[in-house]
Amino acid sequence: MARPMKIAQRSFEFTSWGGARKGAGRPRKPGARLRHAARAPLASRFPVLVTMRAVAGSPNLRRGAAYAAVEAAIGAANLGGGVRIVHFSVQTNHVHLVGEAVGTSELSRGLQGLSIRIARGVNRATRRRGKLWADRYHARVLRTPREVRNALCYVLQNARRHSDVRRGIVEPGWIDPCSSGRWFEAWRGEHRAAPRTDAVAEPPPVAAPRTWLLSTGWRRWGLIDVDEVPPAAFG
Repeated sequence: MARPMKIAQRSFEFTSWGGARKGAGRPRKPGARLRHAARAPLASRFPVLVTMRAVAGSPNLRRGAAYAAVEAAIGAANLGGGVRIVHFSVQTNHVHLVGEAVGTSELSRGLQGLSIRIARGVNRATRRRGKLWADRYHARVLRTPREVRNALCYVLQNARRHSDVRRGIVEPGWIDPCSSGRWFEAWRGEHRAAPRTDAVAEPPPVAAPRTWLLSTGWRRWGLIDVDEVPPAAFG
């Protein structure tokens, strides 16, 4: 009588119970934008660092009428009340801002209005048309005195950092005329700011700080040296 054949049993381990898999779905088209992450909530006691970048081929924002349009837009935004721009610097293709707002929605609406004002002003001044900003603004909430101090140095001395990277020549005591450094009262060391005849001189376009961090708290880490070069990034 033939002996019954034994059938080997194999066990299977399930590593997934379905759902979305990494790499599944329709391939992303080249150049498609990534999904934006949700913005961090903003409390009224915290300042915020904002960066707005222009599209490739945009006018040099530091030159003549283009810069005057940016400065005028900042002054007009401060009159609106949605967001207060306390400090700024304008570089060739981007703008850095340090500001305050009551909350996230107020900040968003205020910066949206500011970006529109700048775009219209720059386009009018340079006789161009089309989009000026490459994407929506980048915002970083500043929660500690050290963060605020580093952000102020980064913004006010941004042109000095770029010049240092490019091995340019910057005289001791030089203050970037395309920034709010002309109205900054917490420099350490002798300084001088060259006046701009193509910019809005009176009244100053910047607003006075209202938060403790931006008015007083940051000074715990020391005043900003007029010749200080900020790092490319700060913590």
